[in-house]
Amino acid sequence: MDPLPAPEVPAEPRQERLMLHMPVDVRSVSLAVLAALATVFTLHWAAAVFIPLMLSLLLTYALAPVVERLARWHVPRALGAALVLLAIGGAFGTTVYSLADSASELLDSLPVAAQKLRQSVRAHASPRPGTLDSVQQAATQLEQAASENSAKVAAQKGVARVMVEKPAINVRDYLWSGTVGLLGAAGQLTLVAFLTLFALASGDTFRRKLVKITGPSLQKKKITVQVLDDITGHIQRYLLVQILTSGIVGVATWLSFWALGMQNAAVWGVIAAVTNLIPYIGAIIMMALSALVAFMQFNTVDMALIVGGVSLVIHTLVGNLLTPWLTSRSSSMNAVAVFVGVIFWGWLWGVWGLLLGIPIMMVVKAVCDRVEDLQPLGEILGE
Repeated sequence: MDPLPAPEVPAEPRQERLMLHMPVDVRSVSLAVLAALATVFTLHWAAAVFIPLMLSLLLTYALAPVVERLARWHVPRALGAALVLLAIGGAFGTTVYSLADSASELLDSLPVAAQKLRQSVRAHASPRPGTLDSVQQAATQLEQAASENSAKVAAQKGVARVMVEKPAINVRDYLWSGTVGLLGAAGQLTLVAFLTLFALASGDTFRRKLVKITGPSLQKKKITVQVLDDITGHIQRYLLVQILTSGIVGVATWLSFWALGMQNAAVWGVIAAVTNLIPYIGAIIMMALSALVAFMQFNTVDMALIVGGVSLVIHTLVGNLLTPWLTSRSSSMNAVAVFVGVIFWGWLWGVWGLLLGIPIMMVVKAVCDRVEDLQPLGEILGE
C-alpha cells in the first residue's frame, strides 16, 4: 500500500521590496555643493563688504516708511533721508555722551569684579590646602632645587648663565592698534550711512530695475513683485518687533535694577536693549555681566544671583512669550531652522552674523517660496 502524500504547505507570499525611485543627477548635485562652498568662502572672505551692505539694507527697510511719509509732505527724498539719518545720528551721539561717564565707570569695574569673583570662588572651593595643593607645592620646591643645582654646576664648569628678558610693553603699539580699530569702525559706520542715504534717496529705482530685467513675461514680473513685497513686509515687521521688544527689555531692566539699587541702571538698560537684538546669546551675556558687577557692588553672592536672575527672567519673558506672539504673523520659519541659521551666520560673521542671520533667512525663504525649483528649501525653513 503506497504511503499517503504529505499535505502541501502553502508557500508564504514573497514580499516585494519597495523602492523609492528619485532621479538624482550626480553632476548637478556636485555643482550645487561646489557653488554653495564657493558662496560661503566668498561671504567669509568679503565680510568687510557684505556686512555694511546688509546693515544698510536693513536700515533702508526700517527708515523707508518715514522717508515715504516726508515725501508725501512734499519734502524731497534726498533731503528727507538726510534729515532722518542726521536725527538718528544726533540721538545716538547724545545718548552716548550723556552715558559716557557711567559706561566708562562700568567698564573699569569689570576686571576688578572678575578678579574679586575668582578670589572668592577659590576661597570657598579650597578653604584649606588639600592633597593636590600639597603635591603642587612639593613639585615647585623640587623644581627650584633642581634649578639651583644646575646653576651651581654651571658656575663650577665656567658656563655663563643666559637670562632671557622679555621686551618691555610698548604703550604706543597698543594705542596705535586701538586707534586703527576705532578708525576702521568709524569708516564702516560712514560707509553704512552713505549707502543708506543713497538707497533711501533713490526710492523704488532698484525695485523697478529688478522687475524690468526679469524678462518680458508678465508672469515673471508678477512673481518678482510678489517676492519683493514679501521681503519688504517680512523685514519691516521683524524690525518693528525687534525695536519694540528691545525697548520693553531696556525699560524693564532699567526700572528693575534701579529698584534693586544697582549703580548705572540707565546704562544697564541700554546694554539690555542692545543684547536683546542677539538671539539666544544676548540674554546669557547680559545675565553674566550684571551678576558679575552686582557681586562687586554688594559683596554677596545672593545679590549677584538675584540681579542675574532678574535679567534672565526679563529676557526670557519677552523672548519666549512676547516676541513669538508678535512675530507669528511676520515670519513662518520654524525654531530649529532659525537656531541653526543663527549659529551658521554667527560662525561666518561673528556678532554681526548673529544680528543679521534672521533677516537674511527671511529673504532666502521669501525667494524660495516663489521659485519652483527652490520650494523644497523653503519648505524646510517653514513651520
